[in-house]
Amino acid sequence: MMQQRRKRWLAALAASLMLAGTVLVPAKTGDAVETQRQPAVAASASKATKPASAPVSWSDLQRRYRGVFVLRASSSGGRRVALTFDDVPDPRYTPLVLNVLKRKRVHATFFVVGSRAAKHPGLVRRIVNEGHAVGNHTYSHPELPKLSLGQVRREIERTGAKIKETTGFEPAMIRPPYGDIGPAQLDWAKSRGYTVVNWDVDSQDWRQIPSGLVLRNALKGLRPGSIILMHAGGGAGQNLFGTVNALPQLIDQLRAKGYELVTVPELLHIPERRPNRA
Repeated sequence: MMQQRRKRWLAALAASLMLAGTVLVPAKTGDAVETQRQPAVAASASKATKPASAPVSWSDLQRRYRGVFVLRASSSGGRRVALTFDDVPDPRYTPLVLNVLKRKRVHATFFVVGSRAAKHPGLVRRIVNEGHAVGNHTYSHPELPKLSLGQVRREIERTGAKIKETTGFEPAMIRPPYGDIGPAQLDWAKSRGYTVVNWDVDSQDWRQIPSGLVLRNALKGLRPGSIILMHAGGGAGQNLFGTVNALPQLIDQLRAKGYELVTVPELLHIPERRPNRA
């Protein structure tokens, strides 16, 4: 039943994108990584689940891999939340998002696609130089459960090497494309000292929605310790101006509610960088 719902959702998404003049592309085609997006997930960590192709829920994975697979921080850490931006660098949207964050004096966390870092290293350096944290979002943005463990390892290590070549360090955080990851891959990540960071609040900006809906989704279900999913990079023809326009309002409203905006490493009290290896 869930598989049927997923197929219907994908068919509806494909139809809507075709009407909008956007062509769906495979997740592995270079910069065009975002027209094939993750299914919407519940804002509550207790309800968030992986796509229907896998039976293990995110909340179950978080319990089984405590400290390795993370959806949010404990609320005991105070009224702190983290803004995260996937699929960077993208010269269309990443500079606009960085401009807003700089103007508002906010530090966020950006998850870098290796193939894009290879094309736009200056943007990766700008992210780091302006005080933001970075994580690993694989090299070609594939669905990790469809790969062998060796392929997953190469996706992560190739991206880590590219980021290190550009910034001088390798990230200790991984965000799997579509948030999709399985136990065998988590065992590998744990053995290598990585933290896999998903989210508990989805802005759904990847749906190319107006800024008002992006803002509403980002605030819905928000609580102390939340990790908010947004995007500063998109696929060919994808419109993320809803994100750019919603961001100043989101920051203002979060502050008005008494929230402090921090990076994921600050929120979770984890290292951003992997130790240098001999």
